[in-house]
Amino acid sequence: MKAANSNDDEKVGAALKDLVTYDRSLTLENSRELRQVILGCQGELHLNTVKWYFENQYKLAVNFTAPNIPYRETITKSAEAMYRHKKQSGGSGQFGEVHMLIEPYYDGMPNQTKYPIRDTQEYPLEWGGKLVFNNCIVGGSIDARFMPAILKGIMEKMEQGPLTGSYARDIVVNIYDGKMHPVDSNETAFKIAGRTAFREAFKQAAPKIKEPIYDVAVTVPTESQGGVMTDLQGRRAIVMGMDAEGKYTTLKAKAPLAEMNRYCTALSSLTSGRGTFTMSFSSYELVPADVQTALLKAYEEAAAEEE
Repeated sequence: MKAANSNDDEKVGAALKDLVTYDRSLTLENSRELRQVILGCQGELHLNTVKWYFENQYKLAVNFTAPNIPYRETITKSAEAMYRHKKQSGGSGQFGEVHMLIEPYYDGMPNQTKYPIRDTQEYPLEWGGKLVFNNCIVGGSIDARFMPAILKGIMEKMEQGPLTGSYARDIVVNIYDGKMHPVDSNETAFKIAGRTAFREAFKQAAPKIKEPIYDVAVTVPTESQGGVMTDLQGRRAIVMGMDAEGKYTTLKAKAPLAEMNRYCTALSSLTSGRGTFTMSFSSYELVPADVQTALLKAYEEAAAEEE
């Protein structure tokens, strides 16, 4: 959610603090990953009550949208790229050239043999998955003191992935060549070179988007079972099984989080208010090709609007 008028941002923030103070069932999170303020409510009626307070008590126009989905980006094949950063603007300039090979990471994978690996560093990522950073430089083409700068540039791009700006994960980076300048090479130049070379290699490595999949358990009156199952399948859910107990049936499914927005309202409509459900995170899985195409298009359009 955000203020319809950016000039009202402070007023909306103050109103939210008031509401959360007086209504302990509301939760508020400023999500760094999703780049949104997330307001947690008890359901559609609760949300409508919050909207009423903004419009009638605080006299503020606020836009409520569905929370963004915490997608992940990864690669599915190896690719190489290089980038030379060169900038001259009087006095000392900036120069750094980086060549890298990137590979998809998985547990127990063998090391690549195309380039000799002199040093390996593994970094578990805060958002899940891993980055493996291999120094394959032979002959001093890049001084060891610039390797941390290259790594920093790569991490910056992994925090805002090349496809949709989502976190990237499960990648092996091999730095195998480059060039320095005796005067103009510095950490900034190599950070930029590393970040850009990584972006270019990523785009050539058959990149894919992963989405969060949740375990969903839906308990409904048995006579509503068919309609609820059809609705779940329409949400790209896979029904894994069902348990019957008396007049109720519990459907167990795996469903993409992206398809479960406002499911509470849909379930209530299908079961005349008698259905309940729970959700818990299961795993990240590759999105279907048509979904990835739609996500890439939406991201490009949003980026164009911001320019």
